[in-house]
Amino acid sequence: MRLLAGLGGLLIAAVAAGLLFGLVYSPHDGLLMAAYLVVCGGCVVAAVELLKRRRRHARSLARQLATGVGASVGLTMVGVGVIALFMFISPHDGLTMAVLLLLAGALGTYSVWALSQGPLDDLHAVRDGLRAVGDGRRDVAISTGARDELAELADAATRMVVQLAEREAERDAAEKGRRDLVAAVSHDLRTPLTSLRLLSEAIESDLVDAATRRDYLEQMSGHIRSLSALIEDLFELSRLEAGDIQWSMQQVSLDELVAETVEAMRAQADAKRVSVAATVPAGIDPARADPERLQRVLFNLIQNAIRHTPADGSVTVLAEPCGKGVELEVADTGEGLSEEDRGRAFDPFYRGGNGKARSPGGSGLGLAICRAIVEAHGGEIWFADSPTGTRVRFSLPNA
Repeated sequence: MRLLAGLGGLLIAAVAAGLLFGLVYSPHDGLLMAAYLVVCGGCVVAAVELLKRRRRHARSLARQLATGVGASVGLTMVGVGVIALFMFISPHDGLTMAVLLLLAGALGTYSVWALSQGPLDDLHAVRDGLRAVGDGRRDVAISTGARDELAELADAATRMVVQLAEREAERDAAEKGRRDLVAAVSHDLRTPLTSLRLLSEAIESDLVDAATRRDYLEQMSGHIRSLSALIEDLFELSRLEAGDIQWSMQQVSLDELVAETVEAMRAQADAKRVSVAATVPAGIDPARADPERLQRVLFNLIQNAIRHTPADGSVTVLAEPCGKGVELEVADTGEGLSEEDRGRAFDPFYRGGNGKARSPGGSGLGLAICRAIVEAHGGEIWFADSPTGTRVRFSLPNA
């Protein structure tokens, strides 16, 4: 298709040049000029097309350009010779035309060579950068000496390297998180399972009296409840992260929900001699939330706060408007968390350096479940600054 288009354009140019020569000089000269242009031009177009089809053997862009210029100049020199023979021009004029043509070819070759060095250097930079990426490097920044299509290619390649590094980092983090999760689950399963095995063996051996047997059965029941809570939390977290939850979004009256949740946790707080109070301003706008899941968040946060608050301490739950939404907070007067623990306390099974990030007696997934539920509502959850204790805040949209 390209060859036919090139030959068609050449034929039109030859006819136009022949008509011009025929009008200026004679029809004979016009016919010779048209025939010359068709023959020589056709040879050049055919040679260029042949070089294009054999470009895989050239290996170098500079060599391809030089070959193209050489073919054009050589075939045109042949054409000059033909003109000298058939149009009866003097040898002096023919030699002059040949010298001028050679000079034009030399200048064209030099121009092509000089102008191709920059693009070739840019191509080499892109090639070397991609080779480095293939060898495993991810700190590659490909730069070029111009602002052309090759520069756009280099920028695209650099962005690809950055995105590749980010995806690999995410993959490594996910893989590390998976390994940590498996290790944490294995640890939390091994201890109660080992205790259950030893207690059951002691009961089966008939080496304990009735009172001890009852005590062992109570311990086994405690371990079973702990395992059951762990499995349920794992199942819920996996469903939340997979989006396999049917949400019942509706208007939620925060004063009623907070009061009900605090009252439900009062017995546990009284057992530890911790006071629990709620502060919700009258007339606060309702939130758009799933009431059951929202209550689960408050239960987890209040339960953690009670566990980490010493006797005679206090836990406060409050709600307040904030922009187009509301913010809820659970604050306690416990020892609080370090800055490092705050950054990772919402990760499943994370254990802080001092052991405070993981609630003793819990499944270790409460804060992770809270974050998943809050983010599914379109909100955020974080640790607010506090001179004493811990303040956990989260946001929800208004109804």
